[in-house]
Amino acid sequence: MYQIDFNKPEHIHFIGIGGISMSGLAEILLERGFTVSGSDAHESELTDKLTAHGAKIVYGQRAENITDDIDAVVYTAAVHPDNPEFQEAQRRGIPMMTRADLLGQIMKNYGQAIAVAGTHGKTTTTSMITEILLEAKKDPTVTVGGILHAIGGNIRVGKSDLFVAEACEYTNSFLSFFPTIEVILNVEADHLDFFKDINDIIHSFHEFAELTPMNGLVVVNHDDPNAMRAVAHIDRRIRTFGTTSDADVYPTEVRDENGYYRFTVNIDGKEYAKVALSVPGRHNMLNALACCAAAEFLGVPGEAAEKGLNKFTGSSRRFQLVGKMPNGATVVDDYAHHPSEMKATLSTAKEMHFDRILCAFQPHTYTRTKALFPEFVDALKQCDQAILAPIYAAREQNTIGIYSSDIAKEVPGAVSFDTFDEIADYLRKNAGPNDLVLTMGAGNINTVGPMLIK
Repeated sequence: MYQIDFNKPEHIHFIGIGGISMSGLAEILLERGFTVSGSDAHESELTDKLTAHGAKIVYGQRAENITDDIDAVVYTAAVHPDNPEFQEAQRRGIPMMTRADLLGQIMKNYGQAIAVAGTHGKTTTTSMITEILLEAKKDPTVTVGGILHAIGGNIRVGKSDLFVAEACEYTNSFLSFFPTIEVILNVEADHLDFFKDINDIIHSFHEFAELTPMNGLVVVNHDDPNAMRAVAHIDRRIRTFGTTSDADVYPTEVRDENGYYRFTVNIDGKEYAKVALSVPGRHNMLNALACCAAAEFLGVPGEAAEKGLNKFTGSSRRFQLVGKMPNGATVVDDYAHHPSEMKATLSTAKEMHFDRILCAFQPHTYTRTKALFPEFVDALKQCDQAILAPIYAAREQNTIGIYSSDIAKEVPGAVSFDTFDEIADYLRKNAGPNDLVLTMGAGNINTVGPMLIK
């Protein structure tokens, strides 16, 4: 594989430069003095930011975008071999690498690299760790899969030897990384268009855990049997976190205050920090425990961990308050697109004493919807009414004949619509003054919230 020498900046071209992760990596290279070009389908805030930093970006992917002065091409999993820029780079013999390959090479340049993995919770936990490290004046470089207010975007380029990134298992991307500290939040069935089954996923996480060097650390969820299976029989240092004292890192004095958790973090039986989270949900208490496990290993004082966690108010599209409808209904948006994430989010919402929870859900990909169909039905039964949007295709075609209306038929009281305008009209007519309207999904369902509060 082509190796980038960060001491000799060259010209790197990104196919799909506007993606949340690709744009972050491009910005890191710009900060390192590289020449960066790229293409994307549409202009966005992320591409505008890169252009302002000196990147040359074109909109629309064409063979002529691949020029003689390009030293290497980076592409995402969404780019297929029939892409004209992909084909032209191959024809010219220009070295090519995936987004994951580049992220791994960037990691190698840092003395401590924290990789946050798991079926869900990666963005929130990466953001929490970032808040802690900023509070501890560690000056990290960070790439996160969402917009984090504390760093003014999805990327932060620091001057220390510390790097923090999300580690996605899809297509085994995280096996290209070089972490010194790993966080495994949970291991569940997902991305079944790539993995054969849950055992295949556990095996992948096991290989990921073994990437940790002997002097590194694997932080793993003691409450998750699949996560514990993933780290079984590895000869690396392991630190578990969980809700009981059977784990190395666990909470005591736990209080649930209208969905917001207050607790004391204990590490190996000793008090480390007292946390009062500003984001709701029991799952966020677990995320915070994982952060404390990694932070303490890095020598971060408990006081800094405490302040960093208490400051964290969420990242974009993670139980994000959109506003209130004219009649007083509260509108919140959440990225949950796996049944376990959905259950966690809905469970949090139920602790917050709204009259009803109206969940406008957009399934993400046909294969996930088909593979986890009963689980989606079960998750949506937790809300008072489910409103289904058409499935967000992402990289897929509907070759398996699955539709959102199929879910709606199985969930009592659920309805499905063909357009966001119809969903917004329905919610305007049916949401009450003390109801929660929750737009949920990893696609573009988040555009419905602003339609409701105008």
